[in-house]
Amino acid sequence: MKKNNMIAALSAFALTLTLAGCDRSEVPAQGSQDGKISVAVVQQMDHPSLDEIRQAVNSRLEERGAELGLEVEIYNFNGNGDANQLDQVGAQIVSEGCDLVIPIASLAAQRMVNAVQERGIPVVCAAVSDPETSGLTGMDGVTGTSDALNTAFLLDMMLAQNPELKKVGLLYCPSEDSSAKPIQEAKAYLEEKGIPYEERTGTNPNEVLAAAASLAERVDAIFTPTDNTVAMVELTIGQTFIEKGVPHYTGADSFVRNGAFATCGVNYTELGKQTADLALEVLERGEFPDFQVMDGGIITVNTDTAAGLGLDYSVFKTMAGTVSEVTTTED
Repeated sequence: MKKNNMIAALSAFALTLTLAGCDRSEVPAQGSQDGKISVAVVQQMDHPSLDEIRQAVNSRLEERGAELGLEVEIYNFNGNGDANQLDQVGAQIVSEGCDLVIPIASLAAQRMVNAVQERGIPVVCAAVSDPETSGLTGMDGVTGTSDALNTAFLLDMMLAQNPELKKVGLLYCPSEDSSAKPIQEAKAYLEEKGIPYEERTGTNPNEVLAAAASLAERVDAIFTPTDNTVAMVELTIGQTFIEKGVPHYTGADSFVRNGAFATCGVNYTELGKQTADLALEVLERGEFPDFQVMDGGIITVNTDTAAGLGLDYSVFKTMAGTVSEVTTTED
């Protein structure tokens, strides 16, 4: 659908909403159904936080579409963490047509921009932790929301809980853009405080499992940013850390629901809603504001993990307005 038709459809408020969850082969040709807006939502991989964002995006588009009298068709894709598969998704979107793409997480955003930008298809990214490092800023037709991490605050939490901390472990995937800046920030923070740190990395689940087991023998606490590769095995490594008495501080509450000790970050349901609102705004106005950084400040603690570690986390209540308590689940 051409941009003028998209804007007219958003302004007319005369249509009804349909929500479709289709596979790749079912995406309609661009412009083939006049008066409809088609949105491709491309999730980087299966991951609790990314699932939460996708669900919130879809629900918000449905809700806002109903309010506006707008007919919206939504097509959900999953790249399974594979760049080649994401490229195939992008090619399918270009070939068969969608009016706007919402990629979720940094790699998905990069691959979708590469695939669709020259065709003039708008891209509204969700949960890009560092848009600049990911090469997504200053580009025509690209905007989105960022879940940038407040690394210093997370490490402040670590020290508040254990002022006698002797060594910190840094666990992450070196190929993930979402981890690069927070790891640099963590190193600078720890060096300034005079606290030794040790790094272990993994580029796939098996490597992460080995790295986590090694770190657990050598450090007093472990920090991981919003790292999708580590998140895939949090249920396993979370138990390892409990057995070794090492709290795991992470970049998202999905890690904590899977067994990590604590985080302070954004609400991913709200991020999904804001991304959907931004997508509709882009279609209506044809304007692309700067990436919107979501407010954080919500501390989440896993009470099962706290009990397993024998830790009192009451100090966190003096550090933030909201401390959310969760238990371990597989979701």
